[in-house]
Parts: sequence; structure tokens; C-alpha cells
Amino acid sequence: MEEDVAPGPRPAGPSRIPGPPPRWYGPCGTPTQRSCLWVTLRHGGTPWQRLRGPAPVTPVPPRPRHAPGSGGAEAAPAEKMPGTGDPRTGPVESKTEAAMSELVPEPRQKPAVPMKPMGINANLLGYIGIDTIIEQMRKKTMKTGFDFNIMVVGQSGLGKSTLVNTLFKSQVSRKSSGWNREEKIPKTVEIKAIGHVIEEGGVKMKLTVIDTPGFGDQINNENCWEPIEKYINEQYEKFLKEEVNIARKKRIPDTRVHCCLYFISPTGHSLRPLDLEFMKHLSKVVNIIPVIAKADTMTLEEKIEFKQRVRKELEVNGIEFYPQKEFDEDLEDKTENDKIRQESMPFAVVGSDKEYQVNGKRVLGRKTPWGIIEVENLTHCEFALLRDFVIRTHLQDLKEVTHNIHYETYRAKRLNDNGGLPPMTTETEENHESNL
Repeated sequence: MEEDVAPGPRPAGPSRIPGPPPRWYGPCGTPTQRSCLWVTLRHGGTPWQRLRGPAPVTPVPPRPRHAPGSGGAEAAPAEKMPGTGDPRTGPVESKTEAAMSELVPEPRQKPAVPMKPMGINANLLGYIGIDTIIEQMRKKTMKTGFDFNIMVVGQSGLGKSTLVNTLFKSQVSRKSSGWNREEKIPKTVEIKAIGHVIEEGGVKMKLTVIDTPGFGDQINNENCWEPIEKYINEQYEKFLKEEVNIARKKRIPDTRVHCCLYFISPTGHSLRPLDLEFMKHLSKVVNIIPVIAKADTMTLEEKIEFKQRVRKELEVNGIEFYPQKEFDEDLEDKTENDKIRQESMPFAVVGSDKEYQVNGKRVLGRKTPWGIIEVENLTHCEFALLRDFVIRTHLQDLKEVTHNIHYETYRAKRLNDNGGLPPMTTETEENHESNL
């Protein structure tokens, strides 16, 4: 058997294949040049260096060295050489592509997904101090105080101003230091906001009472709710302009109406068309709480029947009063508010800012020929329920619903009408004109 000798001298240098010369025979038993090429490919050499001497080589990107399922065997790296092939098996580059196609690409690594926070047992190893956040909030609120704005709407003579004085146990309905309790409260002729600072237990509250004109007292009461609705929207606009300023105040003054007490005349029959139209328009922009004024003019049976009739008419006309059903956050709130909506609303109240002696105690009440009607006695009226509802249980929620629902609705509509741009303030317009 003859040894296979490659034609021509072997090139010296690192491209030479170490070991004995390769043996390969063609179809006629003679050595072929392709044997050198094939052996060079199989042993990882560069074919152009083997046949034609050193030549520039284009760097090949790294490929995986092991194919899954190959038991750790190394895959032979190869480069394509155009125009070279075996008549029996086809071109060498097709063999190289076939060999490379057998290699399975390494699967792409999935991005790391953050682990979900694991629940920690409620039994902590020691005291942390998380519960002190309530005390921190209380101290901060006591220092800064808070705002609360209440509006009263209804016919003249229903005791709106008297009820507000009774609600806060102070003369807050009129900004008049010389006003006397014995004097009759004058009728209102225009919308007027009166501010007071009330302090109780170290907590300061800036109270603003918005008194409205004699609602429905004119001969033509068409669209008489528009001035009130305009005033409410003006407060939203004022807050929005302060909010979008570049150098805005650290604490924006809040003049938005948080609560609107709507006084219903104690007719004992049904709501007037004006009452329905007003509440239908205003319920979309403010928290409305309907109250039946001067409930002492009705018997207990008349009061219960009238309250049921008012609730039925409000439901039939699609009027939503506070607390709205869709704003109940959890089952506990829903249960509590359902009881208020189905039993207490509308509150039948009696207001008085005069004190009388009853069983050795000084109480607020109304004196009649047959006795004294105690304002804070639940067997006489529902004023105590209204006070607890507005001040002691739902005051913060009234502020949150005003900010998160009514104000956000106005803000979204305002920015949408303005093409997504903030409204132009007077100062901004003047600066813009001066720049022009």
C-alpha cells in the first residue's frame, strides 16, 4: 500500500498539521488534493493556508462547542470555501453547512423575574414601631390644621343658617362680630363665603360656610341653580390653576366645596320639581346631603312616610346623594353606608342655637307651648345623626371624594377641552403677551 503524499511542499508554520501525514485515496486509488482539504477541515486548520499559503481570514463569530445530546463531543469548526467540493458528496461548503445545521443553538436565557414578596408572620420577633405613623400624622395635622368647606342651599325661612350654627355650636353663619343670638337671621341676597377658625382639643379647622341666596324664592325659578353651580366650578378652576403653576405653593389653599346640605321643605307630600332639577344637576359636581328642615312640624308617622317617599323619588329620578354606592371601598363601608342610605337619609332635623334648662341640664332646643324640643335628643329629631355623619365619621371621606372624584372629573374635562395643556392663568397670559 502506497503512502499518501500531498502534492508540492508543505507550508511551514503553525498551519502545518502535527503528526503523521494524512492518508486519503480517491476513487482510482490515487491520492487527491481534496484529501488535504478535508483533513484540514476536520482538524480545524485553514484550507487557504493549506493549499495556497497564508491569506487574510475573516473572523468567524463564536459558535457553541457542544451540541445538546452529543455527550460532550466537540463540534468541528469549519469555514466555507467557495468553489471547492467533491464530485461524490458535493461542495465542501454544503458539507460544512450540513455539519453546522446539526448544531442546536443555545436557547435564549429568560429575563430574571423578581420574586413575589413573601408574607411574613404577624408574630414579629420584636417591636418595630410601624404603629407610630398614626401618632406622627396626628401631630402633623394638629400643627397645620385642615380645611372644611360646607354649603347650605334651600328656600328662605328653612333655618339654614341656624342649623349651621347648631352644627358647629358657634356663630359661624355670619361674619359679623356684633351679631346677637336674639336677633333674627336676615335673608341672604348673594352667595357669600364666610371663614372661621375653630379649635378643639388642639386640632385647628378652617371652616368656610357658603351661604346661598333665597333659593326658589323668585317668581321665575328657571335655571336658578346655575349661579351655585358656577361658584362650585370656579373653586375647582382656582385650585387647578394653583396646582399647575411651576412655582406653586407648598400648601394650596383649598376653597373647594366639600359638602352641600340641601334643605327640603317639610310639606309631607313630595319633592318639588325644582328640588329634583337642582339635585340632578348639582349631584354631579358636589357631595349632596339632603335634609328635611323643621322636622318638628310633622308627626312621627308623617316624618317616616315622607322620608320613604323622598328616597323613592330620588331613586326613580336617578339622583345620587352622598354617600354614593359606587364609592364604597370595602364590605364594612358598604354595610355602614347602606344602613345610612336606607334608614337615615334624608335626615329629619331641627336646628336651634338657644339653650334651655331641662332636668337640670342646659340643652339646645326649641320652646313650644307643649314643651321643649331638644335638638340633640334622637327621640325628637335626627340632628345628632347628621352631626355625627358629617363631622365625626365621614368628614375625611367627604374631602377625599371631593378631591378624587369631583375635582378629578372637572380637571380631566378641563385639560381635555384645552388640548391636554394646563389652563392659562392671568399672570401667564400677561407674560405671554409681554414676550410677544
